[in-house]
Amino acid sequence: MLHGQKKTHDDDVNSVITPAYGGRYIREPIPKYLMPQEGLPPKVAYNLIRDELILDGNSRLNLATFVTTWMEDEAKQLMSETFDKNMIDKDEYPQTAEIELRCTNMLADLWNSPDEENSVGCSTIGSSEAAMLGGMALKWKWKERREAQGKPTDKPNMVMGINVQVCWEKFCRYWEIEPRFVPMEGDRYCLTAEEAVKLIDENTIGVVAIMGSTFDGRYENVKEVNDALVELNAKTGWEVPIHVDAASGGFVAPFLQPEIKWDFRLPLVKSINTSGHKYGLVYPGVGWVVWRDKAELPEDLVFHCNYLGGDLPNFALNFSRPGNQVVAQYFNFLRLGHEGYREIHQTSQDVAMYLSAGIAKLGPFDLISDGSDIPVFAFTTNDKANFSVFDISDKVRERGWLVPAYTFPKNRDDLAVLRCVCKEGFTRDMADMLLGDLQTAIDYFAARPDHKPQTGGSGFHH
Repeated sequence: MLHGQKKTHDDDVNSVITPAYGGRYIREPIPKYLMPQEGLPPKVAYNLIRDELILDGNSRLNLATFVTTWMEDEAKQLMSETFDKNMIDKDEYPQTAEIELRCTNMLADLWNSPDEENSVGCSTIGSSEAAMLGGMALKWKWKERREAQGKPTDKPNMVMGINVQVCWEKFCRYWEIEPRFVPMEGDRYCLTAEEAVKLIDENTIGVVAIMGSTFDGRYENVKEVNDALVELNAKTGWEVPIHVDAASGGFVAPFLQPEIKWDFRLPLVKSINTSGHKYGLVYPGVGWVVWRDKAELPEDLVFHCNYLGGDLPNFALNFSRPGNQVVAQYFNFLRLGHEGYREIHQTSQDVAMYLSAGIAKLGPFDLISDGSDIPVFAFTTNDKANFSVFDISDKVRERGWLVPAYTFPKNRDDLAVLRCVCKEGFTRDMADMLLGDLQTAIDYFAARPDHKPQTGGSGFHH
């Protein structure tokens, strides 16, 4: 029981947690914004926090997130047993370091590295860190080439589609690189080789191509970009490379579309990042970056640490972090293998295409994509609807579904869509339930012909 707690606000209701269990455990309120003077029994603290987290809703009904929301009990047990392993401390936890190395080798093989023994990579907190490491290597390599030619290095730029994830905008701002975005136009929602080449010059450190756009799930044509750059480089003497942001597609395309050439089979693809906690099927957060070979990772980006014992080369942005996500990734690789990943993602794609086809049949919706690349699709309203995508997002949320509504970027910000991310744990039966709830929402607005559609929502973090 706690007494005499200092308040942080005048409003008692907002500044304290009201006890949920009467006199059985506690009778006094718990402060929200100040550390209590006395602690709580573990069971009481657990119950208070668990009850508050109920308000987060059911992650299995979250079609907004790309992040894994289900893992097997054995994976959870391994993760709980390895929370205390510091991933950076490779001298004290050599077997965890060995497991990380095995995972990067497996990814290099999955992405058709021409020389697995000389490829190099590492785990990261998430795909955003991995993307920034890939971008940093591109900048340093460009700088090396320019300095060797006696040319200035003060105006680097990077070319990418405006549909890139926000981490690339952060990267350009943090590392003082001019971002050159290929805008959306008409029905073109992704980067194309033709548009990319228009923005490239001698200061371009590289082109970012996306395997699985967060806006609509599409793959960009990496081979087309590669071929255009081969021709451009031959004509100009430049060496403009490609980094592939395969946050989602890196764990999908090798299993569902192995015929697509997007990886190290293309000579100008120098680095690839992916999210282990998306279609890699691991709880957050773990990402991966792999370079084509050691020459693509400048030595200036590698730091050698010895205060933990031994020589520990490190080229990640973060330092201390738990090793359990890496262990969980290795568990999935052994547990599932190629065939297991293929079966899981094929099922997710089947559900995505079933759901997108069902939505198209409802009448007031048009598909922007159908889930045939990664199991993600987007759809919008048509002239049969007296409601907006924001109305629908709000309405299905009453049933617990999280289906995000958002507008596309500049030049197509007139287009507002809903997006569904289908992954393991989202079943065909759940798709039928969502279709039923969408029909209920349609009927609700049909019964209100004077309804004025919402023109915006709370925003979309992609």
